[in-house]
Amino acid sequence: MDLIESQQSEQELKRNEEDLRLLVSTVKDYAIFLLDPLGGVTSWNEGAERIKGYAAEEIIGQNFSKFYTPDAVAKGRPIQELKIAAAMGRYQEEGWRMRKDGSRFWADVVITALRDKTGALRGFGKVTRDITERRHEVGIARRKNEVVPRG
Repeated sequence: MDLIESQQSEQELKRNEEDLRLLVSTVKDYAIFLLDPLGGVTSWNEGAERIKGYAAEEIIGQNFSKFYTPDAVAKGRPIQELKIAAAMGRYQEEGWRMRKDGSRFWADVVITALRDKTGALRGFGKVTRDITERRHEVGIARRKNEVVPRG
């Protein structure tokens, strides 16, 4: 009986892992990827490819500082953000980010520290959304004193 329950639990775990992998990999409106503790990209979803312009094989192993403006990199912002996320568990901001082609976009970014059962830092999860269009709409509405619903 225990063997059957164990096999069922293992199958359930595999199904859940596959469902999560499918969810993350196929999301197109959000760049969802993992970083090692030093900021190296270790995974890359379809949304990240669409938003940032890099194919997974081009960016995995590279440092995530590639997504920041040269000014932000010179000021050490990428590493500062990882330090804050590691200390606080999470870091969130809006700001300029860079695509592979050098164009900039306004991003809503969340970095979450990922820790194992012992509390050791395993890396970071990073979710980025291009909100350039929404930011533009809000700016227009403010100039017109209109309210823009967030969605």
